[in-house]
Amino acid sequence: MTESEKLRAGLEYNYLDPELHAGKQRAVALCARLNTIQENDPGREELIRELLGEAGARPRLLPGFHCDNGLNIRVGDDFLANYNVTILDRAAVEIGNNVLIAPGSVITTVNHSLSPKRRLENRCRALPIVIGDNVWIGANCTILPGVRIGENAVVSRDVPPNAIVAGVPARVLRFAGDDEPETP
Repeated sequence: MTESEKLRAGLEYNYLDPELHAGKQRAVALCARLNTIQENDPGREELIRELLGEAGARPRLLPGFHCDNGLNIRVGDDFLANYNVTILDRAAVEIGNNVLIAPGSVITTVNHSLSPKRRLENRCRALPIVIGDNVWIGANCTILPGVRIGENAVVSRDVPPNAIVAGVPARVLRFAGDDEPETP
């Protein structure tokens, strides 16, 4: 399998693969252009549509927006990524209608390996993220690989250090230790 095929299958892949790197360079260049265009510039929405895989009506990405690929991001109508939002979209990121992402937030589909040996081999794994309609993600939130956020949700609470939080409503399940096994 190629590294791209491994990525799409949810398997570990080498993030330094030339094909994957080319997609990232495309996204970096488009984000750099986007971040220099005034919000009211008529060409801004056209550039957003070039960057993203799909965008509904009235997409807004404010300055400081960054992504890994762009083409794996699909957003619905009236989407807002406020200042300094990063979406690491090695896998698919599906975002519904009327979603607001506050400043400083990060959505990442990719995790580096927990194994030091595999990290040295540039191995990581990406899992898709789905965010439903009418969601508000508060300032400085981080959404991790494989997470699904249901419609009308609000993500805005503190999480203690080393906590593993999940569920509806979200709660601390346990605290991470240095001897955590690699996740599938």
